[in-house]
Amino acid sequence: METARTRVDPLTGARVVVAGHRQRRPRTRSEDCPFCPGGLEAPEPYRVRRFPNRWPALGEGRCEVLLYSPDHRASWATMEQAQAERVVELWRECARELGARPDVGYVLLFENRGADAGATVDHPHGQAFGLAEPPPTAMAQLDRDGGDCPLCVPPAAGLVVARTGGWTAWVPEAPLYPYALRLAPVRHLPDLGACGPADRRSLASLLVSVAGRVERFFGGPAPYFLWAHQRPVDGVDWPSAHLYLEINVVWRAPGVPRYVAAGELGSGIFFTPQEPEVTARRLREAE
Repeated sequence: METARTRVDPLTGARVVVAGHRQRRPRTRSEDCPFCPGGLEAPEPYRVRRFPNRWPALGEGRCEVLLYSPDHRASWATMEQAQAERVVELWRECARELGARPDVGYVLLFENRGADAGATVDHPHGQAFGLAEPPPTAMAQLDRDGGDCPLCVPPAAGLVVARTGGWTAWVPEAPLYPYALRLAPVRHLPDLGACGPADRRSLASLLVSVAGRVERFFGGPAPYFLWAHQRPVDGVDWPSAHLYLEINVVWRAPGVPRYVAAGELGSGIFFTPQEPEVTARRLREAE
């Protein structure tokens, strides 16, 4: 297998991992799903499962696939609470074990849901990357000199979508996508490892709740990006680290993609066609 290589654009400073072997990875839909029990990647029955990615974006076994359910049609919106808790525990286990590697400085947990979000397999699953160092997106929140933690400041009431236990879900004040959600614990918890059992149960419950609202609003499954940012595992003290998750639906209306256009990529300034308060109200009403 070819080795993934990180390159840096000398003009912009952009870092790009070149992994040419991934161009050949297959796209599979429901037929002969490799993630269903008995399939290529799940030969035995399971409740949740993790394994090395057969088509890794990074080398040395630092990419994993996380199976959320044996049910091919499952989603966060349809999971029972117990299954959602198993997935959160799987995330925590993966972050702990991948983060213990000496060549990993940051564990990124993420999910591409649906073909429009780039998922190559429809089966409910996420992924984990063991990055050598904290990525730029995470550093934007981590690298702050004093001041209040933005995630410790309660969001405006008009942006809040749901609360469960010690967690809040709200629409960011400046979202990249019209239907975006941010989930974070009210307490300044740095990572999943610092979350107690009640915190993890509340996170699972909130994910089921907000995913259900999204599906009800869109009238069915909607494609999205999900990722979690937490404290790096590079041995540095990061007092500003506050665990949070982002969900960005890649539609701006049912079945209508929200494309990130040239004016946005070329400028680094993003334009959203809907007020975040409208998004929050619509999702609150999607009981």
